[in-house]
Amino acid sequence: MADSYCADCKRLTEVVFDHSAGDTICSECGLVLEAYSVDETSEWRIFANESSDHDPVRVGGPLNPLLSDGGLSTVIAKPTAGGSTELLSGSLGKLQARGSHPDRNLIQAFKSISAMSDRSNARYGCFRLGLVTTIKDRANEIYKKVEDQKPLRGRNQEAIVAACLYIACRQENKPRTVKEFCSVANGTTKKEIGRAKEFIVKHLEAEMGQSVEMGTIHASDYLRRFCSNLGMTNQAVKAAQEAVQKSEDLDIRRSPISVAAAVIYIITQLSNDTKPLKEISIVTRVAEGTIKNVYKDLFPHLARIIPDWFANEEDIKNLKL
Repeated sequence: MADSYCADCKRLTEVVFDHSAGDTICSECGLVLEAYSVDETSEWRIFANESSDHDPVRVGGPLNPLLSDGGLSTVIAKPTAGGSTELLSGSLGKLQARGSHPDRNLIQAFKSISAMSDRSNARYGCFRLGLVTTIKDRANEIYKKVEDQKPLRGRNQEAIVAACLYIACRQENKPRTVKEFCSVANGTTKKEIGRAKEFIVKHLEAEMGQSVEMGTIHASDYLRRFCSNLGMTNQAVKAAQEAVQKSEDLDIRRSPISVAAAVIYIITQLSNDTKPLKEISIVTRVAEGTIKNVYKDLFPHLARIIPDWFANEEDIKNLKL
């Protein structure tokens, strides 16, 4: 029940919803306050004939312009004794298998891209890529363009999928590290993903007749995600962001990922919630030795890049090199 204003009672009263008629009725005087209203909530009834199918969805997938049939083809199946279904056998089944899936390889690749985008790795705790739909769609487009030029059958599909997602992340200004993809690519190495990326970029450039734009990577692109995975406070995150932005004016010839890891290490050492170097190394996937080396490069400039409101000169001087 909920409260609503009744014109007859001239006050707020409890109302009853009659879902079958679509009426909203005052519980005290019986006045119909609203008629033929549309129930916009989910309807979780099951209309499937199969006893083992508890999926309440009654519609198919959306139109996919990357597939020749738009992804709207129909496959006829037959029920089995167990209540499930299986594809038709015999000549009709073979004909259906040949005619219904002209984009079988593409469909499987798109499924792999979607699965890898949401895949997690137990070694790194709760780590998962969690890529948004726009990045998945861009990766699908990249895969489709390369597949149209040169079939990808026989190549390392995990590396190809990871490379498509890596390029899509760069183009959507949401870069991820190659090591992040390695951790969810079922044993695929950094070298294999790098080769796959070069292969894809080469064919994309051949199709477009120009270089592939993938944007510039900055340490700030990774910082917030790393801080979140480390459970840092909002104040520490804000200080790290300011420090990273100021560090871009310095002549520190290190990768953005390494700079982000080193800044996080510095900020945590200045805060009450310190983080072990090993933990930072695991989350950022930057070697402990590399973090220490970048820390040494930044050390002479700490008074310049660390915000005054976060740490004073005395705190900075107390840091050990």
